[in-house]
Amino acid sequence: MAETVQQLVRALADSDDIGLAFGDETWTWRETVADSAARAHVLAGWAAADRPLHVGVLLENTPEMIRALLAGAIGGHVTAGINATRRGDALAADVRRADCQVLLTDAEHLPLLDGLDLGGARVVDTDSATWADLTAAAPRTTGGFAEVATMDTFMLIFTSGTSGEPKAVQVSNFMVVMSGSVLSEKYALTPADVCYCAMPLFHSNAIMASLSPALCGGSTIALAPKFSATSFLADIRHFGATYMNYVGKPLAYVLATPELPDDADNPLRTAFGNEASDRDIAEFGRRFGCTVTDGFGSTETAVIITRTDDTPLGSIGQPFEGVAVYDKETRTECPRAVFDESGAVANLGDCVGELVNTAGAGFFSGYYNDEAATASRLDGGMYWSGDLGYRDEAGFVYLAGRTDDWLRVDGENLAAAPIEALLLRHPAISQACVYAVPDPNVGDQLMATLVLRDGSVLQPGAFETFLGEQSDLSPKAWPRFVRIAETVPTTATNKVLKRTLRTEGTSVSDPVWEREERGRSYGAERVR
Repeated sequence: MAETVQQLVRALADSDDIGLAFGDETWTWRETVADSAARAHVLAGWAAADRPLHVGVLLENTPEMIRALLAGAIGGHVTAGINATRRGDALAADVRRADCQVLLTDAEHLPLLDGLDLGGARVVDTDSATWADLTAAAPRTTGGFAEVATMDTFMLIFTSGTSGEPKAVQVSNFMVVMSGSVLSEKYALTPADVCYCAMPLFHSNAIMASLSPALCGGSTIALAPKFSATSFLADIRHFGATYMNYVGKPLAYVLATPELPDDADNPLRTAFGNEASDRDIAEFGRRFGCTVTDGFGSTETAVIITRTDDTPLGSIGQPFEGVAVYDKETRTECPRAVFDESGAVANLGDCVGELVNTAGAGFFSGYYNDEAATASRLDGGMYWSGDLGYRDEAGFVYLAGRTDDWLRVDGENLAAAPIEALLLRHPAISQACVYAVPDPNVGDQLMATLVLRDGSVLQPGAFETFLGEQSDLSPKAWPRFVRIAETVPTTATNKVLKRTLRTEGTSVSDPVWEREERGRSYGAERVR
C-alpha cells in the first residue's frame, strides 16, 4: 500500500484510464504522470544546493495546476499553494513566507506580480513557449528522484485567513495519503468514477477530498476553473461526475438557484465536504439525488470530527480520541450541554469552549516559518483550534463559531453558530451570518446579515413573526440589526469573512433594519 503521494502517482504511470478532464479535453493517467514528470525534471534542475526546493503555484484549477502538484510528488520538492485571490503586498508576503525559489503562474495571473518583492523567486509563465519547450525536451520518466518519506512535507497550504493573516501549514505526505485512502474506500472510488473538483487546489479541501481520493481510486479528476452555482449541474452532467467535494457555502449557493423538475437526473452519487448546514445537506441530497456527507476538519487536521448515523440534528458528529471542549482561561474541560424543554441550551455560558486536541498536535506538523503561531496553537501541550463548540451528554459536538464569534449581549453570553442555524429555518433565507457590533454602552449588539434565495422576499414584519415562533431562541439573541445583502464577503474557499462584516457595521448601502432597543419590532428605514 502506498505511503506517500510519490508512490500513489508512480502507481498510475502505466494506466490508460482517463486521469484528468478539463473542458472538452481529457488525458490518461499515463499522459498526466508523464507530463508531470517532465516538469519535475525541469524544476529539479533549478534547485539550489543549499536548501530544499520550494515551488509556488499561483494558478486556478487548470491542467497545469494538476501537473505542478504531481510534479512536486514525483520530484519530492515542496509545493506551496499560493492563494489566487490575494493581491499586492499580501500576495508577495505569502510567496516570501513559503520560501519559494520558483513561482509557477500563467498569463492570467502574471500581471498580479508586477512590482512585487518576491524574495528572488524565479517567475515562470506556464503559458509561454519557453516553458512548453523546456517541458517538451525533459525526460518523461518518474525515476531519478530521491525517495520521499511518509512524514516529509508534501505541500505548504495557507489557512483561509477568516480570523487573521493566513499561515502556511506543513501538510505531510502521510496526511494526504491517509485522507485519500479513507475517502476512496468509504465511497468505493474506482477508475470508473469521476471526481468533480471546483474548490481551489491551492487549499486543503481540494487536495485532501478530491485530488488524493482520485489518486487512490485511480479515478478521473474533472476540473472547473472556479466554482459556479449556475454551471454546477451542467458540469456534473458533462463530466459524468459521480463524486464531488465542497467547503464553505457552495451547497447553499447551488440551492439558491431555481429548482428544475429534472435536477435529480444526473450521475452524482456522493458529495463530501465541510461546513454545510443541516438544512442544506438534506435539501441538496433530495434535489440532486445523491448522498451528502459533511465532516469537520481544519487545514491543520489536528481536530477531526465525523458524522455517524446517529448524529443528532445540529451536531457535526463525534470527535476523534483526544478531542475535547476546554475553557481557555481555566484550562479545564467544559461541562456537557443541558437542553431545556424547547431544545435550547440552558447552560451556554458554561458549556461552550474551544475545541482542542488534548493529546497535542495530532497530525499537525506546524506552520512553516512561523514559530510564534505554532507555539500559540500548541499552548500548554494541547492544540487549540480557535473553534468554539459544546458537547451533549452522549459526546456529540455542536459548533458555536470561531473564538471571535462569542458575543456578550446585555450580560448574556451568546454563540453565533446556533443562532445562524436557527435563522436558516426560514425558507427565504439562503445564508445567515451573525456577529457582534459594538454596543455604545458596554458589550456587544447582535447583527445578522442575511442573503435571500433567488426570487425570495422578506419583510420586517414577517421576520418578526418568524423569530417569535422560535421557542428555542433566547430573547437576547434577537438581532438588533438585520442587513439584507445580495452577497457576503468570502475567502477563496467560500468561508465568510466576518471581520469585514464587523468593520462595515451598519454603514452600508444595503437595507438594514433596526430593532427597538427593548422591543421586538424592526423598522424598515435604513440605518447609516
